[in-house]
Amino acid sequence: MCSDRLSMRGMTKKYGQVTVLENVSFNVVAGETHALIGENGAGKSTLLNLLSGVREATAGEIYIDEQKVVIHSPRSAKENGIAMIHQELQNIPELSVFQNMFLGRSVRKHFGLFVDKAKERAMALDILKDLDPSIDPNVPIKELKVAQQQIVEIARALLDNAKIIAMDEPTSSLTPSEFERLAALIKQLTAQGVSIIYVSHKMDEIFKVCDRATILRDGHFIDCVNIADENEESIVTKMVGRKVEKLSHQSYATDEKMLEVKNLSRESAVKNINFFANKGEVVGIAGLVGAGRTELFRLIAGLDKPTSGEILINGQPLKLNSVKESIKMGIGLVPEDRKKEGILKDRSVSINIAMPSMDRFSQAGFLRKDYLNAISHQLMMDLNLKPLDLDKTVGTFSGGNQQKVIIGRWLAAGTKIYLFDEPTRGIDIGTKSEIYNLIENLAKAGNVVLVVSSEMPEIIRVSDRVLVMKEGEIKAELHGSDINEDNIGRYSIGNNKTH
Repeated sequence: MCSDRLSMRGMTKKYGQVTVLENVSFNVVAGETHALIGENGAGKSTLLNLLSGVREATAGEIYIDEQKVVIHSPRSAKENGIAMIHQELQNIPELSVFQNMFLGRSVRKHFGLFVDKAKERAMALDILKDLDPSIDPNVPIKELKVAQQQIVEIARALLDNAKIIAMDEPTSSLTPSEFERLAALIKQLTAQGVSIIYVSHKMDEIFKVCDRATILRDGHFIDCVNIADENEESIVTKMVGRKVEKLSHQSYATDEKMLEVKNLSRESAVKNINFFANKGEVVGIAGLVGAGRTELFRLIAGLDKPTSGEILINGQPLKLNSVKESIKMGIGLVPEDRKKEGILKDRSVSINIAMPSMDRFSQAGFLRKDYLNAISHQLMMDLNLKPLDLDKTVGTFSGGNQQKVIIGRWLAAGTKIYLFDEPTRGIDIGTKSEIYNLIENLAKAGNVVLVVSSEMPEIIRVSDRVLVMKEGEIKAELHGSDINEDNIGRYSIGNNKTH
Protein backbone atom coordinates (compact mmCIF):
# COMPACT_ATOMS: atom_id res chain seq x y z
CA MET A 1 0.00 0.00 0.00
CA CYS A 2 1.23 3.48 -0.81
CA SER A 3 -0.37 6.80 -1.79
CA ASP A 4 -4.04 7.62 -1.50
CA ARG A 5 -6.12 6.28 -4.34
CA LEU A 6 -9.13 8.19 -2.95
CA SER A 7 -9.25 11.12 -0.57
CA MET A 8 -12.55 12.73 0.47
CA ARG A 9 -11.92 15.85 2.55
CA GLY A 10 -14.38 17.80 4.69
CA MET A 11 -17.44 16.19 3.11
CA THR A 12 -20.66 17.82 4.24
CA LYS A 13 -24.25 17.24 3.11
CA LYS A 14 -27.26 19.27 4.19
CA TYR A 15 -30.91 18.98 3.28
CA GLY A 16 -32.31 22.40 4.13
CA GLN A 17 -31.50 22.98 7.79
CA VAL A 18 -30.77 19.29 8.45
CA THR A 19 -27.11 18.21 8.35
CA VAL A 20 -26.73 14.48 7.65
CA LEU A 21 -22.96 14.51 7.08
CA GLU A 22 -20.58 17.05 8.62
CA ASN A 23 -16.91 17.59 7.80
CA VAL A 24 -16.15 13.90 7.18
CA SER A 25 -12.79 12.89 5.73
CA PHE A 26 -12.19 9.45 4.27
CA ASN A 27 -9.21 8.05 2.42
CA VAL A 28 -8.47 4.74 0.71
CA VAL A 29 -5.06 3.68 -0.56
CA ALA A 30 -4.39 1.67 -3.70
CA GLY A 31 -4.83 -2.07 -3.28
CA GLU A 32 -6.56 -2.08 0.10
CA THR A 33 -9.98 -3.20 1.31
CA HIS A 34 -11.33 -0.44 3.51
CA ALA A 35 -14.42 -0.95 5.66
CA LEU A 36 -16.91 1.90 6.05
CA ILE A 37 -18.88 1.12 9.18
CA GLY A 38 -21.41 2.64 11.52
CA GLU A 39 -24.98 2.21 12.66
CA ASN A 40 -27.88 2.88 10.31
CA GLY A 41 -28.11 6.65 9.95
CA ALA A 42 -24.38 7.12 10.63
CA GLY A 43 -23.81 8.61 7.16
CA LYS A 44 -22.32 5.67 5.23
CA SER A 45 -24.89 5.73 2.42
CA THR A 46 -24.71 9.52 2.17
CA LEU A 47 -20.92 9.42 1.81
CA LEU A 48 -21.16 6.74 -0.90
CA ASN A 49 -23.90 8.72 -2.67
CA LEU A 50 -21.53 11.70 -2.84
CA LEU A 51 -18.73 9.49 -4.14
CA SER A 52 -20.89 7.82 -6.79
CA GLY A 53 -22.50 11.05 -8.01
CA VAL A 54 -26.02 10.21 -6.87
CA ARG A 55 -25.99 13.33 -4.65
CA GLU A 56 -23.86 16.48 -4.74
CA ALA A 57 -21.98 17.56 -1.64
CA THR A 58 -22.85 20.79 0.18
CA ALA A 59 -19.13 21.17 0.91
CA GLY A 60 -15.94 19.15 0.59
CA GLU A 61 -13.40 18.03 -1.98
CA ILE A 62 -12.63 14.69 -3.63
CA TYR A 63 -9.19 13.66 -4.89
CA ILE A 64 -8.39 10.57 -6.95
CA ASP A 65 -4.72 9.65 -7.31
CA GLU A 66 -3.99 13.04 -5.72
CA GLN A 67 -5.84 14.94 -8.48
CA LYS A 68 -8.90 16.98 -7.52
CA VAL A 69 -12.06 15.82 -9.30
CA VAL A 70 -15.65 17.06 -9.44
CA ILE A 71 -18.26 14.29 -9.29
CA HIS A 72 -21.71 15.61 -10.15
CA SER A 73 -23.35 12.51 -11.66
CA PRO A 74 -23.02 8.71 -11.80
CA ARG A 75 -21.50 9.12 -15.26
CA SER A 76 -18.75 11.40 -13.97
CA ALA A 77 -18.08 8.92 -11.14
CA LYS A 78 -17.68 6.15 -13.72
CA GLU A 79 -15.37 8.33 -15.81
CA ASN A 80 -13.20 8.77 -12.72
CA GLY A 81 -12.91 5.01 -12.18
CA ILE A 82 -15.54 4.63 -9.43
CA ALA A 83 -18.05 1.76 -9.42
CA MET A 84 -20.83 0.83 -6.97
CA ILE A 85 -21.98 -2.74 -6.30
CA HIS A 86 -25.39 -2.22 -4.72
CA GLN A 87 -27.07 -4.47 -2.16
CA GLU A 88 -29.98 -4.83 -4.60
CA LEU A 89 -28.28 -5.89 -7.81
CA GLN A 90 -28.80 -3.71 -10.88
CA ASN A 91 -29.62 -6.04 -13.76
CA ILE A 92 -32.34 -7.01 -16.24
CA PRO A 93 -33.24 -10.65 -15.51
CA GLU A 94 -34.31 -11.60 -19.05
CA LEU A 95 -31.12 -10.38 -20.71
CA SER A 96 -28.00 -12.49 -21.01
CA VAL A 97 -24.94 -12.06 -18.81
CA PHE A 98 -22.95 -10.25 -21.50
CA GLN A 99 -25.91 -8.00 -22.41
CA ASN A 100 -26.18 -6.94 -18.77
CA MET A 101 -22.47 -6.26 -18.64
CA PHE A 102 -22.72 -3.90 -21.62
CA LEU A 103 -25.93 -2.10 -20.64
CA GLY A 104 -25.48 1.57 -21.49
CA ARG A 105 -22.06 1.00 -23.10
CA SER A 106 -22.72 -1.09 -26.21
CA VAL A 107 -19.82 -1.93 -28.53
CA ARG A 108 -20.79 -0.70 -32.01
CA LYS A 109 -19.82 -1.65 -35.56
CA HIS A 110 -20.61 -0.43 -39.07
CA PHE A 111 -20.32 3.27 -38.24
CA GLY A 112 -22.18 2.82 -34.96
CA LEU A 113 -25.37 1.50 -36.55
CA PHE A 114 -25.28 -2.00 -35.05
CA VAL A 115 -24.28 -3.62 -31.75
CA ASP A 116 -21.23 -5.86 -32.10
CA LYS A 117 -22.54 -8.76 -30.01
CA ALA A 118 -19.68 -11.07 -30.96
CA LYS A 119 -17.13 -8.60 -29.62
CA GLU A 120 -19.19 -8.01 -26.47
CA ARG A 121 -19.34 -11.79 -25.83
CA ALA A 122 -15.59 -12.10 -26.34
CA MET A 123 -14.83 -9.19 -23.99
CA ALA A 124 -17.22 -10.54 -21.35
CA LEU A 125 -15.67 -14.00 -21.58
CA ASP A 126 -12.19 -12.54 -21.24
CA ILE A 127 -13.03 -10.76 -17.97
CA LEU A 128 -15.20 -13.54 -16.52
CA LYS A 129 -12.55 -16.22 -17.05
CA ASP A 130 -10.38 -14.47 -14.44
CA LEU A 131 -13.26 -13.96 -11.99
CA ASP A 132 -15.40 -17.10 -12.38
CA PRO A 133 -14.87 -19.21 -15.51
CA SER A 134 -18.02 -21.23 -14.74
CA ILE A 135 -20.23 -18.26 -15.73
CA ASP A 136 -21.51 -18.56 -19.30
CA PRO A 137 -21.89 -15.05 -20.80
CA ASN A 138 -24.70 -16.27 -23.05
CA VAL A 139 -27.19 -17.47 -20.38
CA PRO A 140 -29.96 -15.20 -19.03
CA ILE A 141 -28.65 -13.59 -15.87
CA LYS A 142 -31.74 -14.72 -13.93
CA GLU A 143 -30.43 -18.31 -14.17
CA LEU A 144 -27.34 -17.45 -12.11
CA LYS A 145 -27.09 -17.66 -8.34
CA VAL A 146 -27.06 -14.33 -6.49
CA ALA A 147 -23.33 -14.74 -5.82
CA GLN A 148 -22.65 -15.18 -9.53
CA GLN A 149 -24.83 -12.18 -10.40
CA GLN A 150 -22.66 -10.20 -8.01
CA ILE A 151 -19.54 -11.35 -9.84
CA VAL A 152 -21.12 -10.12 -13.09
CA GLU A 153 -21.58 -6.70 -11.42
CA ILE A 154 -17.87 -6.71 -10.53
CA ALA A 155 -17.00 -7.75 -14.10
CA ARG A 156 -19.09 -4.81 -15.37
CA ALA A 157 -17.08 -2.47 -13.13
CA LEU A 158 -13.82 -3.86 -14.46
CA LEU A 159 -15.02 -3.25 -18.04
CA ASP A 160 -15.01 0.42 -17.10
CA ASN A 161 -11.49 0.10 -15.71
CA ALA A 162 -12.76 0.86 -12.20
CA LYS A 163 -9.99 1.70 -9.75
CA ILE A 164 -12.35 2.04 -6.79
CA ILE A 165 -15.19 -0.43 -6.20
CA ALA A 166 -17.65 0.25 -3.36
CA MET A 167 -19.60 -2.82 -2.18
CA ASP A 168 -22.75 -2.09 -0.16
CA GLU A 169 -23.79 -5.06 2.02
CA PRO A 170 -22.49 -7.49 -0.63
CA THR A 171 -23.20 -10.69 1.32
CA SER A 172 -26.78 -10.04 2.51
CA SER A 173 -28.06 -12.87 0.28
CA LEU A 174 -24.96 -15.10 0.17
CA THR A 175 -24.26 -18.41 1.85
CA PRO A 176 -21.04 -18.83 3.90
CA SER A 177 -19.32 -20.68 1.03
CA GLU A 178 -20.33 -17.93 -1.41
CA PHE A 179 -18.86 -15.35 0.95
CA GLU A 180 -15.57 -17.28 0.91
CA ARG A 181 -15.59 -17.06 -2.90
CA LEU A 182 -16.22 -13.30 -2.72
CA ALA A 183 -13.43 -12.89 -0.16
CA ALA A 184 -11.00 -14.67 -2.52
CA LEU A 185 -12.15 -12.44 -5.38
CA ILE A 186 -11.62 -9.29 -3.30
CA LYS A 187 -8.09 -10.46 -2.48
CA GLN A 188 -7.49 -11.04 -6.20
CA LEU A 189 -8.73 -7.55 -7.11
CA THR A 190 -6.68 -5.75 -4.45
CA ALA A 191 -3.56 -7.64 -5.57
CA GLN A 192 -4.13 -5.99 -8.96
CA GLY A 193 -4.22 -2.55 -7.31
CA VAL A 194 -8.01 -2.08 -7.18
CA SER A 195 -9.26 -0.35 -4.02
CA ILE A 196 -12.36 -1.83 -2.35
CA ILE A 197 -14.73 0.07 -0.05
CA TYR A 198 -16.62 -2.56 1.95
CA VAL A 199 -19.86 -1.74 3.77
CA SER A 200 -21.24 -4.48 6.02
CA HIS A 201 -22.88 -4.97 9.40
CA LYS A 202 -21.21 -8.41 9.71
CA MET A 203 -18.16 -7.92 11.88
CA ASP A 204 -16.68 -11.35 11.15
CA GLU A 205 -16.54 -10.46 7.45
CA ILE A 206 -14.89 -7.12 8.13
CA PHE A 207 -12.17 -8.81 10.18
CA LYS A 208 -11.62 -11.37 7.42
CA VAL A 209 -11.41 -9.15 4.32
CA CYS A 210 -10.57 -5.59 5.41
CA ASP A 211 -7.26 -3.85 6.09
CA ARG A 212 -8.57 -0.67 7.68
CA ALA A 213 -11.93 0.73 8.79
CA THR A 214 -13.37 4.22 8.94
CA ILE A 215 -16.04 4.55 11.61
CA LEU A 216 -18.89 7.06 11.34
CA ARG A 217 -21.49 8.00 13.94
CA ASP A 218 -24.40 10.43 13.54
CA GLY A 219 -22.92 11.94 10.38
CA HIS A 220 -19.47 12.53 11.91
CA PHE A 221 -16.04 10.94 11.49
CA ILE A 222 -15.10 9.01 14.65
CA ASP A 223 -11.91 7.12 13.84
CA CYS A 224 -9.85 5.34 11.19
CA VAL A 225 -8.30 2.12 12.52
CA ASN A 226 -6.12 -0.75 11.40
CA ILE A 227 -8.25 -3.89 11.61
CA ALA A 228 -5.31 -5.93 12.92
CA ASP A 229 -5.10 -3.63 15.99
CA GLU A 230 -8.80 -3.93 16.93
CA ASN A 231 -11.33 -6.46 18.13
CA GLU A 232 -15.08 -6.57 17.65
CA GLU A 233 -15.82 -5.02 21.03
CA SER A 234 -13.53 -2.02 20.48
CA ILE A 235 -14.97 -1.26 17.04
CA VAL A 236 -18.59 -1.66 18.15
CA THR A 237 -17.99 0.66 21.11
CA LYS A 238 -16.73 3.35 18.70
CA MET A 239 -19.68 2.75 16.37
CA VAL A 240 -22.41 3.16 18.96
CA GLY A 241 -20.66 5.45 21.46
CA ARG A 242 -21.12 3.06 24.33
CA LYS A 243 -20.19 -0.45 25.35
CA VAL A 244 -22.72 -2.95 23.94
CA GLU A 245 -23.44 -5.67 26.46
CA LYS A 246 -23.10 -9.16 24.98
CA LEU A 247 -25.65 -11.34 26.71
CA SER A 248 -25.63 -15.11 26.60
CA HIS A 249 -28.83 -16.90 25.73
CA GLN A 250 -31.28 -17.64 28.52
CA SER A 251 -34.09 -20.14 28.03
CA TYR A 252 -37.67 -19.57 29.17
CA ALA A 253 -39.11 -22.67 27.49
CA THR A 254 -41.86 -24.59 29.28
CA ASP A 255 -43.42 -27.99 28.63
CA GLU A 256 -46.68 -26.46 27.41
CA LYS A 257 -47.12 -27.11 23.68
CA MET A 258 -48.43 -24.05 21.80
CA LEU A 259 -47.69 -24.82 18.15
CA GLU A 260 -47.75 -28.16 16.35
CA VAL A 261 -47.00 -28.66 12.68
CA LYS A 262 -47.98 -32.09 11.32
CA ASN A 263 -47.06 -33.57 7.92
CA LEU A 264 -47.05 -30.12 6.31
CA SER A 265 -46.15 -30.03 2.62
CA ARG A 266 -46.33 -27.64 -0.32
CA GLU A 267 -45.36 -29.25 -3.62
CA SER A 268 -41.55 -29.64 -3.67
CA ALA A 269 -40.75 -26.57 -1.54
CA VAL A 270 -41.84 -28.01 1.84
CA LYS A 271 -41.90 -31.77 2.37
CA ASN A 272 -43.69 -33.51 5.23
CA ILE A 273 -42.62 -31.12 7.99
CA ASN A 274 -43.27 -32.17 11.60
CA PHE A 275 -42.27 -30.13 14.65
CA PHE A 276 -43.66 -28.41 17.74
CA ALA A 277 -42.85 -25.33 19.80
CA ASN A 278 -43.59 -24.83 23.48
CA LYS A 279 -44.69 -21.74 25.34
CA GLY A 280 -41.69 -19.52 26.04
CA GLU A 281 -39.48 -21.31 23.51
CA VAL A 282 -37.28 -19.86 20.76
CA VAL A 283 -36.85 -22.32 17.89
CA GLY A 284 -34.22 -21.46 15.29
CA ILE A 285 -34.64 -22.70 11.73
CA ALA A 286 -31.33 -22.95 9.88
CA GLY A 287 -30.33 -24.03 6.40
CA LEU A 288 -29.01 -22.68 3.13
CA VAL A 289 -30.89 -20.21 0.94
CA GLY A 290 -33.60 -22.22 -0.87
CA ALA A 291 -33.90 -24.85 1.86
CA GLY A 292 -37.62 -24.11 2.32
CA ARG A 293 -37.45 -22.02 5.49
CA THR A 294 -39.31 -18.96 4.16
CA GLU A 295 -41.84 -21.22 2.39
CA LEU A 296 -42.56 -22.92 5.74
CA PHE A 297 -43.19 -19.55 7.39
CA ARG A 298 -45.54 -18.53 4.59
CA LEU A 299 -47.63 -21.65 5.20
CA ILE A 300 -47.86 -21.02 8.95
CA ALA A 301 -48.75 -17.35 8.33
CA GLY A 302 -51.56 -18.35 5.93
CA LEU A 303 -49.98 -16.73 2.85
CA ASP A 304 -49.74 -19.99 0.85
CA LYS A 305 -51.92 -23.08 0.60
CA PRO A 306 -50.34 -26.40 1.61
CA THR A 307 -50.85 -29.54 -0.44
CA SER A 308 -51.17 -31.57 2.79
CA GLY A 309 -50.81 -31.43 6.56
CA GLU A 310 -52.22 -29.47 9.49
CA ILE A 311 -51.23 -26.84 12.02
CA LEU A 312 -52.51 -26.81 15.61
CA ILE A 313 -52.49 -23.78 17.92
CA ASN A 314 -53.00 -24.76 21.57
CA GLY A 315 -54.49 -28.00 20.26
CA GLN A 316 -56.97 -26.22 17.95
CA PRO A 317 -56.66 -26.74 14.18
CA LEU A 318 -55.71 -23.63 12.23
CA LYS A 319 -57.70 -22.85 9.09
CA LEU A 320 -54.98 -23.00 6.43
CA ASN A 321 -54.31 -20.51 3.63
CA SER A 322 -56.02 -17.68 5.51
CA VAL A 323 -53.93 -14.73 6.71
CA LYS A 324 -56.91 -13.38 8.63
CA GLU A 325 -57.33 -16.68 10.48
CA SER A 326 -53.61 -16.89 11.28
CA ILE A 327 -53.66 -13.37 12.73
CA LYS A 328 -56.80 -14.20 14.71
CA MET A 329 -55.07 -17.28 16.15
CA GLY A 330 -52.15 -15.10 17.28
CA ILE A 331 -49.59 -15.62 14.50
CA GLY A 332 -47.48 -12.72 13.23
CA LEU A 333 -44.87 -12.77 10.44
CA VAL A 334 -41.89 -10.41 10.30
CA PRO A 335 -40.93 -11.06 6.64
CA GLU A 336 -37.50 -11.42 5.09
CA ASP A 337 -38.04 -8.57 2.61
CA ARG A 338 -39.41 -5.86 4.88
CA LYS A 339 -39.48 -3.20 2.14
CA LYS A 340 -41.61 -5.24 -0.28
CA GLU A 341 -43.67 -7.33 2.12
CA GLY A 342 -43.48 -5.74 5.56
CA ILE A 343 -44.26 -2.05 5.37
CA LEU A 344 -46.49 0.48 3.68
CA LYS A 345 -43.57 2.79 2.99
CA ASP A 346 -45.66 5.86 2.16
CA ARG A 347 -47.88 5.61 5.26
CA SER A 348 -47.19 6.73 8.82
CA VAL A 349 -45.77 4.70 11.69
CA SER A 350 -49.14 4.56 13.45
CA ILE A 351 -51.03 3.34 10.34
CA ASN A 352 -48.40 0.63 9.78
CA ILE A 353 -48.82 -0.50 13.37
CA ALA A 354 -52.63 -0.64 13.04
CA MET A 355 -52.69 -2.73 9.84
CA PRO A 356 -53.40 -6.25 11.22
CA SER A 357 -55.62 -5.07 14.08
CA MET A 358 -57.84 -2.35 12.64
CA ASP A 359 -60.81 -3.73 14.62
CA ARG A 360 -59.01 -2.85 17.85
CA PHE A 361 -58.41 0.72 16.71
CA SER A 362 -61.78 1.38 15.03
CA GLN A 363 -65.26 2.15 16.28
CA ALA A 364 -68.36 2.25 14.07
CA GLY A 365 -66.09 2.13 11.04
CA PHE A 366 -63.95 5.12 12.11
CA LEU A 367 -60.32 5.02 13.17
CA ARG A 368 -59.77 5.98 16.83
CA LYS A 369 -56.65 7.98 16.04
CA ASP A 370 -55.97 9.22 19.58
CA TYR A 371 -56.16 5.66 20.95
CA LEU A 372 -53.97 4.35 18.11
CA ASN A 373 -51.39 7.08 18.70
CA ALA A 374 -51.32 6.42 22.46
CA ILE A 375 -50.68 2.69 21.95
CA SER A 376 -48.20 3.31 19.12
CA HIS A 377 -46.29 5.90 21.15
CA GLN A 378 -45.83 3.53 24.08
CA LEU A 379 -44.78 0.63 21.84
CA MET A 380 -42.29 2.73 19.88
CA MET A 381 -40.85 4.17 23.09
CA ASP A 382 -40.35 0.62 24.38
CA LEU A 383 -38.72 -0.41 21.07
CA ASN A 384 -36.53 2.72 20.98
CA LEU A 385 -37.72 3.99 17.58
CA LYS A 386 -35.51 6.81 16.29
CA PRO A 387 -36.84 9.40 15.65
CA LEU A 388 -39.95 8.88 17.76
CA ASP A 389 -42.31 10.42 15.17
CA LEU A 390 -45.58 8.55 14.62
CA ASP A 391 -46.62 10.70 11.63
CA LYS A 392 -43.36 10.17 9.73
CA THR A 393 -43.66 7.85 6.70
CA VAL A 394 -42.05 4.49 7.41
CA GLY A 395 -40.09 4.40 4.15
CA THR A 396 -37.94 7.29 5.37
CA PHE A 397 -36.66 5.34 8.41
CA SER A 398 -33.54 3.18 8.48
CA GLY A 399 -33.89 -0.59 8.03
CA GLY A 400 -33.52 -1.26 11.74
CA ASN A 401 -36.23 1.24 12.64
CA GLN A 402 -38.55 -0.15 9.93
CA GLN A 403 -38.08 -3.54 11.57
CA LYS A 404 -39.09 -2.07 14.93
CA VAL A 405 -42.33 -0.76 13.39
CA ILE A 406 -43.16 -4.22 11.98
CA ILE A 407 -42.49 -5.84 15.35
CA GLY A 408 -44.59 -3.16 17.05
CA ARG A 409 -47.45 -4.05 14.72
CA TRP A 410 -47.57 -7.61 16.04
CA LEU A 411 -47.17 -6.49 19.65
CA ALA A 412 -50.22 -4.24 19.15
CA ALA A 413 -52.15 -7.18 17.67
CA GLY A 414 -51.58 -9.33 20.78
CA THR A 415 -49.54 -11.90 18.83
CA LYS A 416 -48.49 -15.10 20.64
CA ILE A 417 -46.50 -16.86 17.89
CA TYR A 418 -43.84 -14.70 16.24
CA LEU A 419 -42.23 -15.73 12.93
CA PHE A 420 -38.98 -13.79 12.41
CA ASP A 421 -37.55 -14.34 8.91
CA GLU A 422 -33.96 -12.98 8.74
CA PRO A 423 -34.78 -10.45 11.51
CA THR A 424 -31.45 -8.56 11.44
CA ARG A 425 -30.55 -8.63 7.73
CA GLY A 426 -29.01 -5.26 6.82
CA ILE A 427 -29.35 -3.99 10.40
CA ASP A 428 -26.53 -2.39 12.39
CA ILE A 429 -24.99 -4.13 15.36
CA GLY A 430 -26.54 -1.87 18.01
CA THR A 431 -30.06 -2.55 16.72
CA LYS A 432 -29.22 -6.26 16.36
CA SER A 433 -28.52 -6.40 20.07
CA GLU A 434 -31.90 -4.73 20.76
CA ILE A 435 -33.72 -7.28 18.58
CA TYR A 436 -31.98 -10.22 20.26
CA ASN A 437 -33.07 -8.87 23.64
CA LEU A 438 -36.60 -8.36 22.32
CA ILE A 439 -36.77 -12.00 21.12
CA GLU A 440 -35.68 -13.13 24.57
CA ASN A 441 -38.26 -10.87 26.25
CA LEU A 442 -41.02 -12.20 23.99
CA ALA A 443 -40.11 -15.74 25.05
CA LYS A 444 -39.93 -14.67 28.71
CA ALA A 445 -43.49 -13.33 28.38
CA GLY A 446 -44.70 -16.79 27.32
CA ASN A 447 -44.78 -16.40 23.55
CA VAL A 448 -43.42 -18.78 20.92
CA VAL A 449 -40.70 -17.34 18.68
CA LEU A 450 -39.52 -19.02 15.48
CA VAL A 451 -36.40 -17.50 13.91
CA VAL A 452 -35.08 -18.12 10.38
CA SER A 453 -31.55 -16.82 9.91
CA SER A 454 -28.69 -17.46 7.51
CA GLU A 455 -26.24 -16.16 10.12
CA MET A 456 -25.17 -19.14 12.21
CA PRO A 457 -23.91 -17.04 15.16
CA GLU A 458 -27.35 -15.44 15.30
CA ILE A 459 -29.19 -18.77 15.32
CA ILE A 460 -26.85 -20.05 18.05
CA ARG A 461 -27.28 -16.85 20.08
CA VAL A 462 -31.09 -16.81 20.23
CA SER A 463 -32.27 -20.45 20.03
CA ASP A 464 -33.34 -23.06 22.58
CA ARG A 465 -33.56 -25.65 19.79
CA VAL A 466 -32.49 -25.54 16.15
CA LEU A 467 -34.17 -27.30 13.23
CA VAL A 468 -31.89 -27.61 10.20
CA MET A 469 -33.62 -27.71 6.81
CA LYS A 470 -32.35 -28.89 3.45
CA GLU A 471 -34.34 -29.19 0.20
CA GLY A 472 -37.67 -28.67 1.97
CA GLU A 473 -37.09 -31.23 4.74
CA ILE A 474 -35.98 -31.06 8.37
CA LYS A 475 -32.65 -32.89 8.42
CA ALA A 476 -31.74 -32.42 12.07
CA GLU A 477 -33.02 -31.18 15.41
CA LEU A 478 -30.24 -29.83 17.63
CA HIS A 479 -30.26 -29.24 21.40
CA GLY A 480 -27.86 -27.78 23.95
CA SER A 481 -24.17 -28.10 23.11
CA ASP A 482 -25.05 -29.73 19.77
CA ILE A 483 -26.16 -26.27 18.58
CA ASN A 484 -22.89 -25.21 16.95
CA GLU A 485 -21.66 -24.06 13.55
CA ASP A 486 -20.13 -27.43 12.65
CA ASN A 487 -23.40 -29.33 13.14
CA ILE A 488 -25.56 -26.68 11.49
CA GLY A 489 -23.25 -26.55 8.48
CA ARG A 490 -22.97 -30.33 8.24
CA TYR A 491 -26.72 -30.94 8.20
CA SER A 492 -27.37 -27.96 5.92
CA ILE A 493 -25.36 -29.60 3.14
CA GLY A 494 -25.39 -33.29 4.19
CA ASN A 495 -27.87 -36.11 3.73
CA ASN A 496 -28.12 -37.50 7.25
CA LYS A 497 -31.24 -37.05 9.36
CA THR A 498 -31.18 -37.10 13.13
CA HIS A 499 -33.25 -36.04 16.13
